[in-house]
Amino acid sequence: MAPDAAGAAEGIAGAMQQLVSGAGLATCYQPIAALGRRELFGYEALTRGPAGTPFEQPSAMFAMARELGLDVALEITCARLAIARFAALGLPGYVAINFSGQCIERLGHRAGRALGFLTEYGIAPGRIVIELTEHDRIVDPPEFKHRLHELRALGIMLALDDFGDGHSSLRLWAELAPQFVKIDKYFVHGLASDPARFQCVKALVNLGEVFGTRLVAEGIESEAELLIIRDLGIELGQGFFVGPPEESPPTRAPERVTAALGSQQIAVYPETVKMPMHHNSVGKLVLRAPTLRRQDTNNRAVEIFAAHPDLHAVAILEDDRPIGILNRHRFMDRYAQQYYRELYGKRSCTAFMNDKPLCFERSAPIDALTAALTDSDQRYLVDGLVVTEGGRYLGLASGESVVRAVAEIRVEAARYANPLTFLPGNIPVSEHIARLLASGVSFTACYTDLNQFKPYNDQYGYWKGDQMIKLAARCISQACDPLRDFLGHVGGDDFIVLFQAPDWAARCRDIIETFNVSAPNLFNAADRERGGIMAEDRQGRPAFFALTTLSIGAVRVHPGRYRSHEDVASAAAAAKREAKHRGAGLFELQESAAVPMAEERPTV
Repeated sequence: MAPDAAGAAEGIAGAMQQLVSGAGLATCYQPIAALGRRELFGYEALTRGPAGTPFEQPSAMFAMARELGLDVALEITCARLAIARFAALGLPGYVAINFSGQCIERLGHRAGRALGFLTEYGIAPGRIVIELTEHDRIVDPPEFKHRLHELRALGIMLALDDFGDGHSSLRLWAELAPQFVKIDKYFVHGLASDPARFQCVKALVNLGEVFGTRLVAEGIESEAELLIIRDLGIELGQGFFVGPPEESPPTRAPERVTAALGSQQIAVYPETVKMPMHHNSVGKLVLRAPTLRRQDTNNRAVEIFAAHPDLHAVAILEDDRPIGILNRHRFMDRYAQQYYRELYGKRSCTAFMNDKPLCFERSAPIDALTAALTDSDQRYLVDGLVVTEGGRYLGLASGESVVRAVAEIRVEAARYANPLTFLPGNIPVSEHIARLLASGVSFTACYTDLNQFKPYNDQYGYWKGDQMIKLAARCISQACDPLRDFLGHVGGDDFIVLFQAPDWAARCRDIIETFNVSAPNLFNAADRERGGIMAEDRQGRPAFFALTTLSIGAVRVHPGRYRSHEDVASAAAAAKREAKHRGAGLFELQESAAVPMAEERPTV
């Protein structure tokens, strides 16, 4: 080794030895909140290296320590300093200390002596949580569990850190049975607007219930994330919204945290488009049918069609792979022509086949068949398609079955999310009303409708009608508090808003005013000038219709007033009908008004 390099290495080793002795190290504490109690549960101790040096960040410091074989010694020093300062500050609750698997094994061998420093400062072992970090993979979880036995016998608890990232795995969770699992911040950050992350965290909540584990959500950075974590039933939360790491942290939860957690309002969960999953593949449509080979004649095709009168087409194969499809009606029309049998009967059946058949693997989602419905070559609707498995022929699917299956999927999907506005549909609306009723919170259900929309849609066409509906969606969405108000599109020009915001009436008036000012821009100049359009009424007679406006019917929902989401939807629909009858504006259904009968209820 060159002298300069050797000198640098010695300098690094010396600096690391200084760190192992504790010189230059600082400990910060990040608060962990007990969400249900609206107070601090404890703190995570985080070590920082000397400021302004390459070792300031713990990742760089521990990486170099591992290279020099000093990582376990450094971890123990960091833990000793964390416990000592925690005691000196008189911080309440629990203290969580990060340890690698290798360090835990070292402590496990001589727990009584190695952990002596934990009790030197008057901190009971039952207030200490060891967080298993991802520095080392645990190769043998059962053996590792055995080595934890001594630590647990002292009352020290275990947390599995950064679950969902690195080496933290479901296997470790099951075999080590930690008291705590910390959900990695990746899944928590952006939770309020990311349906996929929300579903992941929701699944972890279910696992926590199965294993009897207390969950800690890391990386909470906003009130929206905090409320969703609370409403999912996660007990503990950590992140910059709860509090940043500090050398002298507060002993109480910040007011913004206690105020948010004290709110009786429930969070609005991010919604996702859900597709029906059962039997949702092309394999569902497979019709087992005889086939033709390239060398088979047209006369053989006639025999197959005669033996199978319901068969719409026959696939033509070469080495079990489809090379074409022969449509029954086109082929038989040709065959019925004079002299066709004599001229073509003994020729190859490939002469009149469609040599570009539409082929789909049996595992393909049914929704992928939309291509068959929108292709400019409408032979595919008549011929149907060929279903394959691994590229080899499996069967046929008729055009009729394709149309029916795609339509069913679209209808089912629309119940979850409206395909025009992508807002939640009937089922998510019903689920959110049920959550509101179960929580016992007061809210306002508003049903919106467009006045004189049908004449506009008939006169200007469906494309312009869609523009009008999307305008309504934008106006309503802009007036909602995304943290507390739920907006759903339940079909056509009907929207439902579930307001928790106390100023719901002002928001409704803003919606009406904004829409009524903007909607005339979707009419042509002449119609704007005359204030409406001439169109046919429901009896087919010419009539004048005013410009499209927006009405809102509202019903206040107090605890115990309504039993089910159907009752709430019925009352909101009654309010909407009255608002529409009055022509425009906001109408609130009073509590003394009768709830509509079941047969009057909208589909929500």
